[in-house]
Amino acid sequence: MKETKQIGIYKKYLREHLSKKRYTHSLNVAASAVELAKKYDCDSDKAYTAGLLHDIAKELPAEEQLELVKQSGLEVHEIETKAVPLFHAIAGAELVQELFDIHDPEIIWAIRWHTVAAGGMSRLAVIIYIADLISADRDYKDVGRMRKLADKGLERAMCEALRFSIGDSVSKGNSIPPSTLEAYNEYIKYRK
Repeated sequence: MKETKQIGIYKKYLREHLSKKRYTHSLNVAASAVELAKKYDCDSDKAYTAGLLHDIAKELPAEEQLELVKQSGLEVHEIETKAVPLFHAIAGAELVQELFDIHDPEIIWAIRWHTVAAGGMSRLAVIIYIADLISADRDYKDVGRMRKLADKGLERAMCEALRFSIGDSVSKGNSIPPSTLEAYNEYIKYRK
């Protein structure tokens, strides 16, 4: 990925507004996104940008995130307006438009859906969803398995990622946004 002036501006903002750990995660997701984009015939510049900026709003105060969610013109389900951990993806998609004048729908929707997923996601959105799960800083129990699945095919990796996400949410007693269930129903056919 060629370092452009604009990428430098994004990185400067992230360094100033994210913790070191979150900034490192953002760099790692961008790197994973580029690898997946090259492997699966997707625009690697867009993948890098969306991966880098996916958590831009993650460390804003919850009230600020919710304000961005409320002002967003993006599709937002009521469940997402009641769950603080879900705010940042919608808020981030809104914030990159305001701060950086990014209006590429693929990048906006990739950031927007990176937490809950949705049916009919673009290849870029799927790549960002998966890259977030398999980035170099991730160390959860099945991360090695997820990395192998992503190397073999996005569809199977997405199916397993959604099964994991839904199972985790159910075990914690959380609500499941309809978009997540739509994505799961779309990808379940790839389960072996």
